[in-house]
Amino acid sequence: MATHVSSEKKPFHLKGNYAPVDTEVSATDLTVRGSIPEELSGRFLRNGPNPKSGTSAHWFLGDGMIHGIRLRDGRADWYRNRYVRTRAFLEPDAKLIGDDGTVDRTIGVANTHIVGHGGKILALVESSFPCEVSPDLDTIGSYDFEGRLDTAMTAHPKMCPVTGEMHFFGYGFFEPYLTYHRVSPDGRLVQSEAIDVPGPTMIHDFAITDRHVIFMDLPIVFDLELAMQGTMPYRWDDDYGARVGIMARSTDDVATGSADVRWFDVEPCYVFHPMNAYVDAEDRVVVDTARYRQLWRGSSSDFRDHATLHRWRFDLASGGVSENELDDRPMEFPRVAEHLTGLPNRFGYGAGGLDGTALVKYDLEAETSQLRELGPNGMPGEPVFVPAADPESEDHGWLMTYVYDKARDGSDFVLLDARDIDAEPVATVELPQRVPFGFHGSWIDDAGIA
Repeated sequence: MATHVSSEKKPFHLKGNYAPVDTEVSATDLTVRGSIPEELSGRFLRNGPNPKSGTSAHWFLGDGMIHGIRLRDGRADWYRNRYVRTRAFLEPDAKLIGDDGTVDRTIGVANTHIVGHGGKILALVESSFPCEVSPDLDTIGSYDFEGRLDTAMTAHPKMCPVTGEMHFFGYGFFEPYLTYHRVSPDGRLVQSEAIDVPGPTMIHDFAITDRHVIFMDLPIVFDLELAMQGTMPYRWDDDYGARVGIMARSTDDVATGSADVRWFDVEPCYVFHPMNAYVDAEDRVVVDTARYRQLWRGSSSDFRDHATLHRWRFDLASGGVSENELDDRPMEFPRVAEHLTGLPNRFGYGAGGLDGTALVKYDLEAETSQLRELGPNGMPGEPVFVPAADPESEDHGWLMTYVYDKARDGSDFVLLDARDIDAEPVATVELPQRVPFGFHGSWIDDAGIA
């Protein structure tokens, strides 16, 4: 006989708005308050863990589910949510690492991010190959760049607004622990380079400038004993050290690799997500991140420490590093305007507040930040910035996010004016079901879909 587990005894990621939903919904009769700008024609898609079985050993391990809303001609055409039907979803007993030690990268839950590039929409998890989905969120299948990819792919590729290239990396439990990849604007994998690092660490994200690729080799390390227990196989290690590697970007004529990486020691920390990186007027590499002083010392479910906005400056001429906290507000999921990825940015955005009920906008030039509270019952996810068609300023555009309403145990799609995040929402779309807290998403304009 099954034993009932009370909600009080469940881990945080299986209760409240972390708990999975059990229904895939398609809805077209959506209530809109306010007015959706007619120039917005595309899809807001967000990925997150939603275990099909109703349970998982860790928040990061549930099956991927995409929640999407289609905007066109000033309307919200549809909302739908779909599982990413990966091999891990369809074959729950399939193993990423076989009994003989071989790794099958077609196994993975594709639950972390969803991006568009080269006419394809890819659902991502950092352990495995991408999983391609259709514009209507149907699963097409595992994608390995026509057989050219033989490592995992990060859930955080970077699209260069200057060249149109996609940069990404893969990390693994076995050597090579880190591999860098470059994809042409039309979606061809054109370069793969092994990057030497001392051991298997969890490298969740990275950064680029218009001239560099930036790797973060930080002290969250792979633990085989934890892996054998079926939970998150990573923990903090004081002995590993913390450093950042900066590599000049390759061109079609000159390929760079591991020998070209310059490593800089930094204060011990962990970073899931950088906000942006760029080269400043003094030719220093600036990297702004959501930085944790420490993470997972006792348990990979311990998120008691919070991240704050932190800046590294790397002087490539002298080899010096400076570090400073830019804001002491708790924040995560930092984003910038994607057309400024790798370029100097004045503004950045994130989810903030100790109780998770706010969005935050940073003015890095004025050194100020603005917190937008969403009320005692409103809990937003990651904000995604979408620029206006003819922007008059860097922040002329909209912030998109899903907001959970605790009072009704439901969710809305909310569109804010990024120039004035304190103003009433430009539009709010009431959704037909709750959207559980998840991870990352993208605005995929119709022009970006083949």
